[in-house]
Amino acid sequence: MQRTSFAGMACSVARTLDVVGEWWTLLILRDAFLGTTRFDEFQRSLGIARNVLTARLQGLVEQGIFEKRRYQEHPERFEYLLTGAGRELFPIISSLIAWGDRWRPGGLGPPLLLVHATCGHAMTTQPACSACGEVLRLEDIRPQPGPGAAPD
Repeated sequence: MQRTSFAGMACSVARTLDVVGEWWTLLILRDAFLGTTRFDEFQRSLGIARNVLTARLQGLVEQGIFEKRRYQEHPERFEYLLTGAGRELFPIISSLIAWGDRWRPGGLGPPLLLVHATCGHAMTTQPACSACGEVLRLEDIRPQPGPGAAPD
């Protein structure tokens, strides 16, 4: 079944989902943020079919999320390294972790803690205003059309 592309929509959420909106993609990114770089490591961690993983990694390379780099010639093997664009997806994954810990707990507590290396404390992502630093709440946001908004 062919997926509908959102790439042409005048919506940043839709265009982002066109890149990362498939569930395997988010799990691949999660593993990459935890240090996974090699095909076999992704496959072992996720239990994903090799053909599906190949397609997802190829798509992420094409979209500029990963850089594919050969680490062995015979047999030829590659690792997948996050690019700047890929690394900037970290707040999305960490927000999904925090949401899942709060609203879909497994009963034994969080399966993964994200520890801030600077202070040593477990942390969660909280969106903050880029201008004043205040933690954001939905009630504090007022959307308005930007320069790339659709005319209607």
